[in-house]
Amino acid sequence: MLLVATALLLLTGLAHSYLGERYLLMRLFKRQELLPKLLGGTAFTVGTLRFAWHLTTVAWWGLAWLVFAANQGEIGRDQVLTVVGITALLSAAFPLYFTRGRHLSWPVFIAVGVLTLMARGAP
Repeated sequence: MLLVATALLLLTGLAHSYLGERYLLMRLFKRQELLPKLLGGTAFTVGTLRFAWHLTTVAWWGLAWLVFAANQGEIGRDQVLTVVGITALLSAAFPLYFTRGRHLSWPVFIAVGVLTLMARGAP
């Protein structure tokens, strides 16, 4: 059961990113005149929408990792913290790349990632 749930989360994330990019975001971005001009233009808006859309996939894949781990047996605290930490660090990469660091969620994601990874093994 949990392997099927893992596969569904992975496939849903993949479909969400691919189909959303192809059928929603690309069509929306062709209509630049409809997008708000933030920080001097629409590039920040486009980057923010794109990273926020694909961030959902990263989160679902993090959940898939936890569900897969649960299928292998009992999940420990350190394993959960590892998944959360890596998922947070991957999440930081999206605003850094898509908005060139102008969306300030990346320092928060990095802090969460580093703190949770550092907390592993601590009492």
